[in-house]
Amino acid sequence: MQSTPVDAYSLPQRLLHWGVALLIFFNLLFPDGMNEWHRAMRRGAIASPDQLSAANIHAYVGIAILALAIVRVCLRLVQGAPPVVSQEPAILRLVAKVVHIGLYAFIFAMPVTGIAAYYFGVDPAGSLHADVLKVVLWALIAAHVAGALVHQFYWKSNVLRRMTIGR
Repeated sequence: MQSTPVDAYSLPQRLLHWGVALLIFFNLLFPDGMNEWHRAMRRGAIASPDQLSAANIHAYVGIAILALAIVRVCLRLVQGAPPVVSQEPAILRLVAKVVHIGLYAFIFAMPVTGIAAYYFGVDPAGSLHADVLKVVLWALIAAHVAGALVHQFYWKSNVLRRMTIGR
C-alpha cells in the first residue's frame, strides 16, 4: 500500500480513469443492440446475427469495464491517490466520498449484474441492471462531473488537472 502522499494521479491511473469512462459512456449511450436482443429473447424469437453481435459487443465492453476497474483499484491501492482539497466544506467532502464510493460500487455492480443476466439467464439481475442501476449510475456520474466542474471554476483547485494532465 502507498504511504507517501502523491500530488496527482499517475499516467496509468489517468488512462484507466478515462478509458473506463469512455467504455461506460459507450454502454450507457448505445445499449440498443442488447435491448433488441433481450426483446427478441422475451418474445421467444431467434435473435438475428446483428442483434446477437450488438449484444455481444455490449457484454464484452461490460467485461472490459470490470477487468479495467479491478486493475484500477489495485493500482490505486499500490500508488495511492492525491489528498482531498482542504478548501472544500466538510459536508461536500463527505458527498464527494459517497459519490466516489458509489461510482466504484456501480462500476463493479453493473458488469456483474449484466453478466448474471446475459450469460446465466438471471432475469432479476437484468432488470436491476437495466432499470435501476443504470439510472443511479447516471446520477452518480452527473454528481461526479458537477463536483469536478465546481472545483475547476468555483474553487479553482487542481482537482481536474490531477486527473487530466497530472499536476
